Amino acid sequence: MYKVLIIEDDHKLRNLIGQYLAKWSFLPVLVENFEFIDQIALKENPHIILLDINLPGNDGFYWCSKLRQLSDVPIIFISSRSQSMDIVIAMNMGGDDYIQKPFSLEVLVAKMNAVLRRSNFFQHSEKDILTVGELTLNLQNSFVESKGKKVSLTKNEFQILYLLMKKTGQIISRDEIMRALWEDEQFIDDNTLTVNVNRLRKKLEEIGVANAITTKKRQGYLLQ
Repeated sequence: MYKVLIIEDDHKLRNLIGQYLAKWSFLPVLVENFEFIDQIALKENPHIILLDINLPGNDGFYWCSKLRQLSDVPIIFISSRSQSMDIVIAMNMGGDDYIQKPFSLEVLVAKMNAVLRRSNFFQHSEKDILTVGELTLNLQNSFVESKGKKVSLTKNEFQILYLLMKKTGQIISRDEIMRALWEDEQFIDDNTLTVNVNRLRKKLEEIGVANAITTKKRQGYLLQ
């Protein structure tokens, strides 16, 4: 049974989500104190977090950033905001997915299951390292290293780099990456992939690997 932390200030929606998820064998934990979300997350140690953006006091972006300093637990944003920039910020802060209100509870469960499958696959499928040129990707802790410098990757960044490294020198289409990440393209905002790739590029630059990922117009991405 997966424990899910529901951080939503609308008590009716919070309870509705909790009741529905319980029917799907999730263990919902409803957050009602929005001052110490990071401490609650540490105490509860959930498998996944549903996080609203518009919260009393600090917003969801702030709490996502704080949570990312403590854990790589999957985070799905749930928000009434529909601007592309809100989605970009959410993903840049370390969110794994984004669903806009009002939403279907069936779609929410599908997104949660997809995120959890990705998380479990990369936690349990391989216990080794992947090396391509000067890049070394640790498949256990999601760190990428080059020449003694290393940086931690989010789950999405890790999976994108994993795919590119497994097929070094080959063009990987955006569709193929999205299928691998989210398993069902109908739930995907294409902009989300661009955000994750750009964020991955910046992290590679931090460890001295610039221009490793090449964009092939109308084709996809290539790791050289």
